[in-house]
Amino acid sequence: MQHSKFDTNLTRRKRFGQIIYFLLLSCVLIGIVGLLILLVRILFDGVDWLSWHFLTNFPSRHPEIAGMKSAIFGTIWTIALTGAFTVPIGIGAAIYLEEYSPKNLLTQIIEINISNLAGVPSIVYGLLGLALFVQWMSIGRSVLAGALTLALLVLPIVILAAREAIRAVPDSYRQASYALGATKWETQKTVVLPSAMPSILTGVILALSRAIGEAAPIIAISALVYLTFIPTNPLSRFTVMPIQIFNWVSRPQDEFRGLAAAGIIILLLILLGMNSFAIYLRNRYQKQSEE
Repeated sequence: MQHSKFDTNLTRRKRFGQIIYFLLLSCVLIGIVGLLILLVRILFDGVDWLSWHFLTNFPSRHPEIAGMKSAIFGTIWTIALTGAFTVPIGIGAAIYLEEYSPKNLLTQIIEINISNLAGVPSIVYGLLGLALFVQWMSIGRSVLAGALTLALLVLPIVILAAREAIRAVPDSYRQASYALGATKWETQKTVVLPSAMPSILTGVILALSRAIGEAAPIIAISALVYLTFIPTNPLSRFTVMPIQIFNWVSRPQDEFRGLAAAGIIILLLILLGMNSFAIYLRNRYQKQSEE
């Protein structure tokens, strides 16, 4: 009797597991189908507007000659400066918190706040950047202010990713380095960081990919939506691709919606390129570490 009862329960559990599996699979398929529909619609609306002139012309009120040149260069300026601020600070903070900091109440408070900051809405960082960098520090509505604001946005993500990568390095690597007479910093520099670098680089590039697509913080610091020159220094006024796309979408003419779709295609290609580069770096460093 007990054996048959066990078989009955096992059958019911298997059936319930199959139901949950198909429910979860349906959720994934719904998301994928929705994404494919969106991509097909964007390609259908924007592929006819893609041309060399679209990449090399400045924005215009005439859609047939409008382009994204200033937005593309503004995005390059902003992301380059964001990476310059974020990478050393984020990796340095992760090394300190994971390897050097004492395990006390203050450290726990810092760790909790970093985790919470990673989930704060981006518009909050935009308002903080407006108050801190634009007004209080008098940087102005410049590329530098935008880069610092985006650096605040992605810094918690970089710190968390770097900490997870450093934590994943086996402790036996550290002990072997200490046994050979290396100091703590020499161990971090020659053993821990090279082993953790694939995951750190992946986290950094994914964080910068998020920064590229953020429009709310840049709107908050009032980046220009109509710019007919290229930023030449960190204190220049600027625009970025999400702002330009938002500007085109808000216009009533159907032609500008086609331009917005073309801009989305360019932005997606940049994001896919960055993600592919992250995968390449991760695989390359993993092969080097295995050798």
